[in-house]
Amino acid sequence: MDSMYEILMGLPMFKGVSYNRISEVVEMAKFHFLKYLPGEQIVAAGDSCTHIKFIISGKARVTIENSDGRFKVSQTLEAPDVIAPEFLFGRATRYPCTVVALDEAVGILQIAKQDYVKILNTDQIFLFNFLNTLSVNAQKAIEGVLAITTGKLEERIAFWIIALTQRHGKDIVLSCKQRDLYGLFGVQRSSFLTTLESMKERGIIEYSQSEIKITERRLLLEMLSSAIED
Repeated sequence: MDSMYEILMGLPMFKGVSYNRISEVVEMAKFHFLKYLPGEQIVAAGDSCTHIKFIISGKARVTIENSDGRFKVSQTLEAPDVIAPEFLFGRATRYPCTVVALDEAVGILQIAKQDYVKILNTDQIFLFNFLNTLSVNAQKAIEGVLAITTGKLEERIAFWIIALTQRHGKDIVLSCKQRDLYGLFGVQRSSFLTTLESMKERGIIEYSQSEIKITERRLLLEMLSSAIED
């Protein structure tokens, strides 16, 4: 089994940090290692985000939905990943998502906010890693919101899903009635279905009356990159 040091050095927020620096961090901050059984809730939407939570083993299902439950986006995160880090600081410090364990033993490492602040202040690498993560998430959110009303429909759908999922999210599913979706994007049903069928033919999605399953998030990004180059 990996040592605590190897686990820490493999986490996104600790990338590029020396073993000696990790040793110093372990001595100064409290690390809490938690285990969750399949189906156990790790985070509930609305919970106060008082700790940064890293997945260090296993997989977890992350679900975000709007207030009336009509729109729901689910994704699977696995080790090594971090759960909604952008909500640790700022005005809104409550989780927007529900997180449930999938595997037999999902391991979570959590660090209290005050201890994490101490860590960020000890080395610029820690700080840059965290700021880069926040910047990527902030930029994709803006792109996703703006994309709802402009551009090709498939690009708008892609931007929206990218904005609501994390970089390493897998098994992404958008659950929503089709009429609510084409109403959201302001298009006719026929145009919406034509776009979905085109994306399906290219292997980007599978869809039904109530779900859109993303074959691979990377394919959405590649599609958007091609659109920008064009």
